[in-house]
Amino acid sequence: MQFNRMRVTGFKSFVEPTDLVIDDGLTGIVGPNGCGKSNLVEALRWAMGETSAKQMRGGEMDDVIFAGTSERPARNIAEVILSMDNSDRTAPAQFNDQDELEIARRIERGQGSLYRVNGHETRARDIQTLFADASTGARSTAMVSQGRIGAIINSKPTQRRVLLEEAAGITGLHARKHEAELRLRAAESNLERLEDIVGALEEQHRLLKRQARQATRYRNLSDLIKRHEAILLHLRWTNTQADRETAAAELTRIEELVADLTQAVASATTAQANASTVLPELRQREAEAAAALQRLMVARDALDVEEQRIAALRAEISNRIAQIDADVEREKTLAGDAAEAVARLDAEDGEIRAAQARESDDLVAARERLSQAGEQVADAERTLGELTRSVVTDETRGAALNRQITDFGLRRGRLDERRATTDASRIDAEAAADDKGALDQARAAAEAARVALEAARTDMQGAEARTAATRTAENEAREAHQRVEAGATKLRAEKDALTDLLEVGDMELWPPMIDAIEVAPGYEVALGAALGDDLIAPTDEAAPIHWRTLPMFASPRGLPGGVRPLSDFVKGPAALMRRLSQIGVVADEAEGRRLHEGLEQGQRLVSANGALWRWDGFTAASGAPTAAATRLAQRNRLDEVVEALAGAEATVDAARRAREDAAAEAKSAVEAEKTARDAVWTSDRAFQQARDAAAALAESTADARSRVSGLREAIERIDADLAELSVQEQAARDELSGLADVAERRAEVERRQAELADMRARLAEVRSAHDRLDQDSKNRILRLQVIANELDSWRKRSENAVRQQEQLAQRRTQESEELQKLEARPMEIATERSALLDRIGAAEAARNEAADNLARAETQLEELSRELRKVEAHLGETREERVRRQGAVEQIDQALANIAERVRE
Repeated sequence: MQFNRMRVTGFKSFVEPTDLVIDDGLTGIVGPNGCGKSNLVEALRWAMGETSAKQMRGGEMDDVIFAGTSERPARNIAEVILSMDNSDRTAPAQFNDQDELEIARRIERGQGSLYRVNGHETRARDIQTLFADASTGARSTAMVSQGRIGAIINSKPTQRRVLLEEAAGITGLHARKHEAELRLRAAESNLERLEDIVGALEEQHRLLKRQARQATRYRNLSDLIKRHEAILLHLRWTNTQADRETAAAELTRIEELVADLTQAVASATTAQANASTVLPELRQREAEAAAALQRLMVARDALDVEEQRIAALRAEISNRIAQIDADVEREKTLAGDAAEAVARLDAEDGEIRAAQARESDDLVAARERLSQAGEQVADAERTLGELTRSVVTDETRGAALNRQITDFGLRRGRLDERRATTDASRIDAEAAADDKGALDQARAAAEAARVALEAARTDMQGAEARTAATRTAENEAREAHQRVEAGATKLRAEKDALTDLLEVGDMELWPPMIDAIEVAPGYEVALGAALGDDLIAPTDEAAPIHWRTLPMFASPRGLPGGVRPLSDFVKGPAALMRRLSQIGVVADEAEGRRLHEGLEQGQRLVSANGALWRWDGFTAASGAPTAAATRLAQRNRLDEVVEALAGAEATVDAARRAREDAAAEAKSAVEAEKTARDAVWTSDRAFQQARDAAAALAESTADARSRVSGLREAIERIDADLAELSVQEQAARDELSGLADVAERRAEVERRQAELADMRARLAEVRSAHDRLDQDSKNRILRLQVIANELDSWRKRSENAVRQQEQLAQRRTQESEELQKLEARPMEIATERSALLDRIGAAEAARNEAADNLARAETQLEELSRELRKVEAHLGETREERVRRQGAVEQIDQALANIAERVRE
């Protein structure tokens, strides 16, 4: 199969359309990790019909669509187009009309994949079969990926058989065989189902015979019942006429009573209106008196609050004067404490300054002793460090030389052992390198097996050609049979579906209403729009759903606009006439919309083209499909299907016989091919065994000779390593003998370390004495600073105490003056409260008088309203009674009309 070009759009990382041209020879793709090399290989496999998202390194198939980046939005469509050379016309027949095949696979997010070949949509199975015929495909071994070679080498016999079948070009035949087996199993299932249906139909036929006998008996009994019903209807007519006269007299009496009560309601309404006109003025007076009283009550409450506030303020001022007196005593105490603290701190300052005059000479002597002890310790540490470094260096080098000499001895032992083992292996390999002519004999046997294999393959090719021809004929016969069988199956399914749709309950026992109706030409659509599914119900009252025959309305309500009823254009059972009399036929939709609002309860309007207007507002436009019209079309289609099915079944029988003949011939060719293939497999097995034996012998001889050369080189390397090891060992022994007097120098180091420890102890004592003197001097300086700060603080406290006493005296004078002013206010408030109480009494009397006048007026209005409601209630009950009497008269008239209709029937 020759690929010319691959175009990738929106697939994984290829967001823009990208063309990969595949020229003659080798086409390579080179790039760093992550550039999309593997995406091209996956695009090729995907276009070949790969259906597993896992094989495409995704969780679902939509993952192959470009998912977007931070700079580019995601795509919703991905497409891969493969262009292949078909100049030799080896493609399947349905694709073999052009020199180039263009196979495209397109996927839309959430919608699935779509395949096209040269612009024509096709199935995924056809694409997979196309590549299988060419010994390739999405999972073909021709697609060599990472780890694929190792998987083929380690594959099981069944897996290796798939590889050989693909190489032989028969993978497509296996796919077709699997599809044919699936169709055969489906046909067997259909045959089993057909047997079940035939048994069920026989049982139904037996039941229908019994029901026919019951129907005959029912028809005879119905005639007897009708004769007795005629006598009963005459008696009902006489009784109903007497009831109608009684109900009319009662209705006249009720109407007179309604007129009297209406006059009484009018008089009561006038009196109630006159009483309600004086209420607004009385309510206004009562509201003004209440507002005046409320203002006086608020003023009284304000005086009470003012009196309470003055009492609380007097108590507060008295508390503040007592607090000021306590603060004056506290400030006097603070001034005395400050004077005592200043005297004590002055005495301590004099003592510390006297001690500072004696500390200078002691500090100078301590510094000289500390300097001398430090210089002695530094000289001793420098001498000890130099001696210690030289001793440690010589000790470390001696230990390293001893370890090297020990390692040299161990390495010499291992090298001697390796040389002895390698020399023995060399002798064995030299003996195995001589094959003594066995390789030439094995190669001659392999050549003879190859010649026998070629002859067996020639015979197998002839058998395969015959098998291919017979299978082609069988496939053509099978496809022809499947085509006519599919057509017949489709007709059977359509016949069954139409039969199920047209059946409503028991068709023979309870025939539908639609089968007994005659419609004037041009009014079929109007009838379907007006009645719909109701036409399917039967007229037999024994059916669970049926039309019951009722008499026509005694005083039928006329249709608006004087339109003609649908009953003038439809002839059918009497049970349908009552419904048709309330359905009007209009000339066009404009007239129907005009008359729609005038419809009474239960009435409808229809037009000849199927428009519908119902009394409750429901409207259907013209041309809307109806169940009745659909049922008539389905009944005509059922007749056509039955006639076509008879011819299709004869064609199916002829195609089945042709298919069976072709299958027998193909079976004979397959058995001959199997015999030839077994011979090829036997010859191939013998050739493989002979070739493997010769190859194994040649490989073992070459390995033995190569091993001899390698062992000789290993012995030479071991001898060189032994010589070099002897030289290194002698040099280490000479250097070790040159190291001397290390132990004496180690003893001198230990003695000097003890002397240095004594010097460091004396230095610590001198430094401790110096540090104590220095710390005492610093403490005295800090204490003097603290004393100065405290003296300043206590002097400021004393001054603040004096100023605070002066301020407290001024505040006490102000508070005393404020207290004297508040003591005169309670007498003024008592005088104001007395005058206000007199005004409140007068306002309460005025408010009570206005409230009494308003209450009397409201009571009178309530009595008039109660009387009006009572008269209106009596009037309402009387009107309801009149409506009931009118309904009774109308019901009796309807009953008379129904009886008359039944009598006419």
